[in-house]
Amino acid sequence: MAYDEGLSQRIREILTDQSGVVEKKMFGGLAFMINGHMSVGVIKTDLMVRTGPNGYEDALSQPHARPMDFTGKPLKGFVYVDEKGYESDEGLNQWVQRGVSHALSLPPK
Repeated sequence: MAYDEGLSQRIREILTDQSGVVEKKMFGGLAFMINGHMSVGVIKTDLMVRTGPNGYEDALSQPHARPMDFTGKPLKGFVYVDEKGYESDEGLNQWVQRGVSHALSLPPK
């Protein structure tokens, strides 16, 4: 299993009304692109959130978040959130909205 399909479906439901969403296999999992920019994704059971450099430290200060470091070197502006951080619908929605907000702040590709 490269990514949690149940989590992916929950994200799809949150993004139903969001325009410009495209799913793309990325980082060994599934990424949700908005206007050509990665916003959130799923790798195994981790939620991946693109916060951008300005939202990175705040995101890391949240429970269940950690640096995205799949190569051994943390990627600034991206965090992983473990299952406890998105088990509630409210928690997942808050994280997804962080990623969506960052993607929408960038010019479309």
